[in-house]
Amino acid sequence: MQKIVSYILLLLIIGLLIFGFDRLQHRQAMQSPGMNEQYYRIVSMPMPASLNFAGEDVPLDLFYVREALDRELMVNTYWHSSTLQLIKKTYRFFPVIDSILAAHNIPNDFKYLAVIESGLSNVVSPAGATGFWQLMKGTAKDYGLEVDNEIDERYHLEKSTETACAYLQKSYQTYGNWTLAAASYNAGQNGINRQIDRQKSGSYYDLLLNDETARYVFRILAMKLIIENPGRYGFYLTESDVYQPIPVRKVAVNDRIKDWADFAAEQHISYKLLKYFNPWLRDNELKNRKKKTYYLTLPLPPYDMTHEELILKNNGIKPEGK
Repeated sequence: MQKIVSYILLLLIIGLLIFGFDRLQHRQAMQSPGMNEQYYRIVSMPMPASLNFAGEDVPLDLFYVREALDRELMVNTYWHSSTLQLIKKTYRFFPVIDSILAAHNIPNDFKYLAVIESGLSNVVSPAGATGFWQLMKGTAKDYGLEVDNEIDERYHLEKSTETACAYLQKSYQTYGNWTLAAASYNAGQNGINRQIDRQKSGSYYDLLLNDETARYVFRILAMKLIIENPGRYGFYLTESDVYQPIPVRKVAVNDRIKDWADFAAEQHISYKLLKYFNPWLRDNELKNRKKKTYYLTLPLPPYDMTHEELILKNNGIKPEGK
């Protein structure tokens, strides 16, 4: 009888050990980077020992600077779906923005300004600010962009980025530092100038500003930290997760286009694809009375394939014209 009891106790001990080891492995797996099912903890964000924006030091030794940055890091880290999508989109759009910023001698950190302004999307604000760089109609026209019922170049990634560069360069010449130049992109130069005159200070970090402008640079800094170090803030992506750049070709148009849908069909793409790559085309036609030359962006194979053509391909039928 005693042997039976001992045997049963041994089996129970072995069972408990196996169960405990299995639970430990499961818990470790849930905490592994890249796993969809992770052990969930609400924690404070790691703060950098030092930080700069566009080569200018951020005074993290000031308590209100550290706390302002801490706020934006928490907001953007725990807004998981939005920030995760932003990280994915940077792989497609940052290469274009990077090259234009470099060509205009604008610090690379300003690409994060586009991130917080629009989420790297062609959105329109309640005030009418439009595109990746949220340009107002008057500002866009002042800097040479075409804005009318047929063409709105605020939706043109390359041209709107060039306009943002011109504005930032002008602001830098006014203030002599990039941090105030960034703040002026939100509040306008007149708004920043009024506060500098009123408060007798030329430092963004010393100025008492409205809530939106006071948070503005810290939002940029938070996105810079998260996007440059996603794993540090709990975002784990593989190469297959991100939105890769799409190879494209340019097509010149210098005449009237009666119907963009017909034009798209001639180029063997859908109307939807035409508008995706050229969102600055705002109508179904282009009168082009001045015979201006426009350069359209069209996707290269296999990204030019429509849903109908994809079905044909999957059934071993070569799409017509491809």
